[in-house]
Amino acid sequence: MHIAVVPARNEAGRIGIVLRNLLSLPLSYIIAVINGCTDSTLDEALNIKDNRIILLVFTEPLGIDIPRAVGASFAHKLGATGVVFVDGDMTGDFQLHLSSILDALKQGVDLALVNCYPYITSRQKLTSIVLRFRGLLNMGLGLYKDLGLASPTHGPHGISRRLFEIVPLDYLAVPPSVLVGAKKNNLNIKVVTSIPHSLLSSPARKRHHTRMITHTIIGDCLQALCICKGCTISRAYGKHDFDGYHSGRRFDLLLQWEVALAQSDTNYLNQHLLV
Repeated sequence: MHIAVVPARNEAGRIGIVLRNLLSLPLSYIIAVINGCTDSTLDEALNIKDNRIILLVFTEPLGIDIPRAVGASFAHKLGATGVVFVDGDMTGDFQLHLSSILDALKQGVDLALVNCYPYITSRQKLTSIVLRFRGLLNMGLGLYKDLGLASPTHGPHGISRRLFEIVPLDYLAVPPSVLVGAKKNNLNIKVVTSIPHSLLSSPARKRHHTRMITHTIIGDCLQALCICKGCTISRAYGKHDFDGYHSGRRFDLLLQWEVALAQSDTNYLNQHLLV
């Protein structure tokens, strides 16, 4: 059983396209995590009538990447053997690439990644900086030869049930840490396809958001390097501390969700679950 998890934060005009694209794939369920939306994202998702779509609705924002962990944990509860992550703003036509991820999970890959920057020799400055830190992490893990700059921090990717059960849940909310957990537990990590960033068709964002995302990813990579080395967790590099959106991640709400799932707390779960 394979399930897609779609985090969505104010993706009106896009979430419907993403969900319809996913419905063309052999997925048992598609879990959309409606993350503190203040627009019509929820209404748009509800308008798609298909019994494979499950909506997890949180009126209070969970913060960046927390919805991945929330959705993955519910997918595991449903019995998923593999989970594929697709952001709610990725409206591009890349279903064939997603099929490659699903096939890789069926064949025993535990962390199926994509290369979102193939064949590009000239990149924007912020992109180049982010890729530098992604490369530092992959080199620190001894994975650069096999993975290059690929990372679960960007683009669609998939995880196996085995990875979910071995790697701590909060690692899924800091995506580079998933690489560390997978490597330390000798799981099968592989780049299974290439999707040029432009093909994802994510909308252009304002410069402030782009800078904050950049700082978040850099800090995440630095944090993952600390886990890799077994040293005190830090998001600092030189004189700079790269927090970005990290401090807005609601690990407390993730813990509440995790406990509710473990205890089958139907009252709590029904507050957030729409089928």
